[in-house]
This record gives sequence, structure tokens and C-alpha cells, in this order.
Amino acid sequence: MEQNQKKSNDFEEMDINADADIPGNTHLNNEHNEENEQAKLEEELKEEKEKYLRLLAEFDNFKKRNAKERLDLLQTAGRDVIVSLLETLDDIDRAEEQLNNAESKTQFSEGIELIFLKIRKTLHSKGLNAMKSIGEPFDEEKHDAIQIIDAGKEKSHIIIDETQKGYYLNDKIIRHAKVVVGK
Repeated sequence: MEQNQKKSNDFEEMDINADADIPGNTHLNNEHNEENEQAKLEEELKEEKEKYLRLLAEFDNFKKRNAKERLDLLQTAGRDVIVSLLETLDDIDRAEEQLNNAESKTQFSEGIELIFLKIRKTLHSKGLNAMKSIGEPFDEEKHDAIQIIDAGKEKSHIIIDETQKGYYLNDKIIRHAKVVVGK
């Protein structure tokens, strides 16, 4: 009976110890942990690469947007000055019209005409262009109709007269033309 008890005690000791604690089996759990750790690291690396690529794309979009905004700013940098000169330009157009209707031209009037030409040339070099309206179809994106007159079928929706010129600055409308439209 003592022998059976001794064998039973030895057997119980073995049951107390788990397989992982038996020498030679511990390396099996380490491989499994290393594989899990490597998979985690690979997943983290993948996430970091995706973050990097998104950040890189975002930065590239920022650079493009910034370059476009800068170009727009450079093209319209003198907008306020030119807009303030438009009323003067309107006065110049009216004075030129009066000079053209005068019966005799003097050297004085020729000098004024040169000034008109110089001002228009300077504004044109800065990107200002007058909008052609008379005889064109009415376009609500470019024109403000201030009057509609009966002009016959052939002139329906056609601009008959212009009371104030419209202008472009580098192909962008900065002032709509005020026009009289036929119906």
C-alpha cells in the first residue's frame, strides 16, 4: 500500500505540473507568441504606411490648392485699383464720344485721344478687357438688363444698347454690362 501511495503521489505531482512546464515543451508557446507579435507588428506597419500615404496625398493636394490660390491672387491682385478706375474709364469714353461728334478737331482734342489710348493700353496690359455686348445675345451671367424694349422678332433677346460696359480681368468678370435688351 505504501508503494501504491508513493506511485499515487508521483502521479499526482505530474498532474499538478502543466505540459508547458515540462522541459522541452516551453519553446512551443514562445513560437506562437512570436508569430502573434510579428503579425501585430506587420499590421501596425501596414497601418502606418497607409497613414503615411494618406498624409502624403493630403500634402500634395494642399500644394496644388495653394499654387492655384496663389495664381488666382496674382491674376486679380490689382482688382481693387482697376475697379476704382472703371468709373473714370466710363467718363473717358463719354468724353471721347463728345470729341468724335465735334465738328473740328484741334491739337488739344488729339492729345486727349492719346491719353485715352494710353489709359486703355495700360489697363489692357494689366489684364483688363472690355466685354463686347451690343448685337450679342443676352447672357444673364455677363449682362444686367436695365431695360427691355420692343425691337422686333429678329432682335429678340439681342442687346440693343449698352449703358455701362462690362469688364473682364484675366478672363474673369469683374463688372457686368448694363444693357438694353430687345424683346
